Amino acid sequence: MVDRGASALSLPDDWPAHPDPILALNRMGSFDWDLDTGIMQMDPQAHEIFDMPTGEYDGRIETLSPRVPPAEAHRLDTHVSQAIKDGSENYGAYFRIRRRDGTLRWTHTQGYIRRDETGRPRRVIGIIRDATQELIESEAQREQAALDEFRRRQTNVVQIATAALAHARTVQDVIDVLTDTHGLTHLGATSLVMGLVEAGRIRLVAEGPVGSFVPGTRVTRIDEQYPMSEVVRTLTPRFIESPEDFAESYPLLWPHITDLHITSAAYLPLIAQARPIGALGLLYHDKRGFTAEDRNVLVALGSSIAQSLQRAMLYEQEKDLAQGLQQAMLPRSIPAVPGADIAVRYRSASLGRDIGGDWYDVIPLPGGRVGAVIGDVQGHDTHAAAVMGQLRIVLRAYAAEGHTPATVMARASVFLDELDTERFATCTYAEADLSTGVVQIVRAGHVDPLIRDPDGSCHRLTVEGGLPLGLSAEFGRLHYQVDTFELDPGQTLLLYTDGLVEQPGVDLDEGMKTLQALVHTGPDDVRDLADRLIDVAEERGGDDDVALLLLRRLGHDVAQQSGGRLQQHIGPGDPEALAGARHMIRAAVAAWGAEDRADEVELVADELITNALMHTEGSAVVTLRALTGSDRRLRVEVEDASSALPRRREAGESGVSGRGLLLVDRLADVWGVEARGGGKCVWCEFIVPERN
Repeated sequence: MVDRGASALSLPDDWPAHPDPILALNRMGSFDWDLDTGIMQMDPQAHEIFDMPTGEYDGRIETLSPRVPPAEAHRLDTHVSQAIKDGSENYGAYFRIRRRDGTLRWTHTQGYIRRDETGRPRRVIGIIRDATQELIESEAQREQAALDEFRRRQTNVVQIATAALAHARTVQDVIDVLTDTHGLTHLGATSLVMGLVEAGRIRLVAEGPVGSFVPGTRVTRIDEQYPMSEVVRTLTPRFIESPEDFAESYPLLWPHITDLHITSAAYLPLIAQARPIGALGLLYHDKRGFTAEDRNVLVALGSSIAQSLQRAMLYEQEKDLAQGLQQAMLPRSIPAVPGADIAVRYRSASLGRDIGGDWYDVIPLPGGRVGAVIGDVQGHDTHAAAVMGQLRIVLRAYAAEGHTPATVMARASVFLDELDTERFATCTYAEADLSTGVVQIVRAGHVDPLIRDPDGSCHRLTVEGGLPLGLSAEFGRLHYQVDTFELDPGQTLLLYTDGLVEQPGVDLDEGMKTLQALVHTGPDDVRDLADRLIDVAEERGGDDDVALLLLRRLGHDVAQQSGGRLQQHIGPGDPEALAGARHMIRAAVAAWGAEDRADEVELVADELITNALMHTEGSAVVTLRALTGSDRRLRVEVEDASSALPRRREAGESGVSGRGLLLVDRLADVWGVEARGGGKCVWCEFIVPERN
């Protein structure tokens, strides 16, 4: 190595007669080497560095040979010769000197090569100094730098592993981080094994890389002579520093891992809240022994892994509990509904402890109708789930009693308000007659449903909405608008909760468009489509749960069969129910191929319903039947709770009252009255030509 200070070296031509006093002050010796004669003169300081008294040195370089070991002399001669040959002006080199007492001391020399006008080297003048302390300090600095770098790498191991484990939610996520190739590289290990404590045994849950599994160790007892069993028993890490140590300590295991060429291993107990939850083994093939720093880093690493593992185990337990409770609150099964294909799905929130209040329900109703419910109770906790369970049951009960959709919603709102839970719920309730396709739907603060056509196109069904359940009762606004539409054969009604469309930072309309696109491109089968939508919600994550109900009206029209039957309950003072009954009658007459008599049937049915509501001050039930026999007939029945029989009479002075039965008698082919328990049934029939 050429020292940059050598180029500045300038000694007088009459040197060494007058050596530079500055050199002496810095404990540097100087020399003058005549290349023609081979004589090298040195000053007293140089003599002292070589441990060569002035009287013993005769100026010949060979005299210094006992002070310079042969290997050092060869290396120094090569360095100087190369500098002389390649035209260099100076050189610098470190070499060792053996003093009289046998100790070796490092020295450093710098030489300036004087050449004549032809470029021939004639003289070398230079300095020499003791460099032992300098190199000791330099070596110490290098060792400290290496130690700092080693500690930094070890700290990085913990930091990298901790950062990767911070994103692990499940036990499998933790396993994936540890067994990943990059994970093993960061840990510095050749292979890895991890086991979890279960019922007094250790069950192996991870090994890496592939092929490192030892047969017979999938499940081991804690009292067996295995390293993982030992660290779980003692709660103390076990560092195996050599193959001999491994073979002697664990004779049952060692024969099975000799092919892995293990030179050392570290087994760490995974401890959480002062109890062992598992053990981790790191095996090395290029390492012998563990320094104190190694052990500290590995213990810290084991602690980080144990915390992540415990967090993942708690997350999975909480998620299982949440899903179990939620599923217990949801219907155990969905009834088969003639004329419909139905699929329901539920996905819990991504946060394990969050139990949502989302629910769905399918309610068989009289007359072959079916009720479909989707709802969401405010909040994500056990209270929300409990309220959801109660609300689902009462809503089902109100619907099964025959109340209109608006009445079902109003009563459910009153019930929720009286629970005094300070919770509200959004809900959509649809009552479908699958023989005619007539659907009556009510929305209480919920997101709009979607309709999917047979060709896959999808559109939003705008439904007039009321206040959420609970709030409408609290503010005295219990009126709910009932919207009616026809669900054609092959069309699908999609009811869902907002967790399917709401995303942080995304407008609700954008979320609806995204959902419509998914529905449009989704599979035709309702079950496959439901799976696809819930999978997308799962991939997206999110902190809200999702409930989903798909109802498709089948192409086979059940109303064309003999004995087709529709029924509608109408309460007093319920104009929406009356309008819904009229719509049902029109749709049924059209579906049964009786369009020619549609006006007559609707007018007579409307008259019978109005009479029942006006003269009994109670509710009425209207039923339509398709009868077959010698001819096709439509039968309209209106049942009420009064035993008073209707009678024909002339219209009054106003010309309005009294025309009811006259109208029925004139338009219907046959009519009559039947006693029904504590009430009666007024019926009429219309002969309908056969379809061409």
